[in-house]
Amino acid sequence: MRVTHHLDVLVLGGAGVDTIVEVPQLPLPYADSYLVPAITTRAGQTGDFLALGLAALGLRTHHLDVLGDDPEGALVRALHDKAGIGLTELPSSTGTKRAVNLVGPDGRRLSLYDISRGGEHDRFPEPLLAELAAGCRHVHVCITHPGAFALAQLAALDVTVSTDLHNWDGENPYHEQFAAAADVVFVSAAALADPEAALRRVLALGRAGIAVATDGDRGGYLLTRDDDAVRRFAAVPPPRPVVDSNGAGDAFAAGFLYGLSQGLPPDVCARYGAITGAHACTVAATEVDPLDRAGLLARAGGF
Repeated sequence: MRVTHHLDVLVLGGAGVDTIVEVPQLPLPYADSYLVPAITTRAGQTGDFLALGLAALGLRTHHLDVLGDDPEGALVRALHDKAGIGLTELPSSTGTKRAVNLVGPDGRRLSLYDISRGGEHDRFPEPLLAELAAGCRHVHVCITHPGAFALAQLAALDVTVSTDLHNWDGENPYHEQFAAAADVVFVSAAALADPEAALRRVLALGRAGIAVATDGDRGGYLLTRDDDAVRRFAAVPPPRPVVDSNGAGDAFAAGFLYGLSQGLPPDVCARYGAITGAHACTVAATEVDPLDRAGLLARAGGF
């Protein structure tokens, strides 16, 4: 498939399938067996969720990744077809990426990723990536291997780039290569000993002009090249009870990037991200229900 019309965002990588298991608590004490509610397998990993969120907010979005010729790949294709999101897929000899998510009663999750699927053999062909990127305003690179091998090419293209480092510890060089190649960097504060220092380090790498660390119900941290100090931003109360945090970071990134696409300042973008992230926490892991643009703007009020 080739895309010739103008796009707002091209999402690279992060397509896959999760198996959701609701457990009585996390961490889960050892036992020979547990009785759990229905175990559900559904399409949707970080790139899928971001693409769905961006499209729901009205941005013209396309997704590029490797998929297997397997039932899991069919689920990913069906998800994009239903949402009307363009998907360019390349064959993966190891199959579609998979994970098992254990979800506790309070919405926390533990994700187990199958590292046998996908890896260093996966590549985005340079002519294809150049063609897709040439027709878009912005590229978001997921921290999966196809994206890692695209970083050098993206640096030579006239397009802005974002990435999400997820649970980076502030030191892992694999994640740092993505931070060094992006204009906008998202990261979870969960594994950061010093979130403010981590954001300063991201900007010191040279390219990034905006760095954001999300910190759950504590809000988060924002640093731009125009700031002398890291700013805190508040969390937004979820509109309904929290049932699952899966996809909240991806939803935050979608809201933030939507704000940037509208030319809004970073603090307003963070407010948008907090709203979309809070919404995601109220959606069960077995479901896909991104907040649309009307809902975002209604909740944002005067922002």
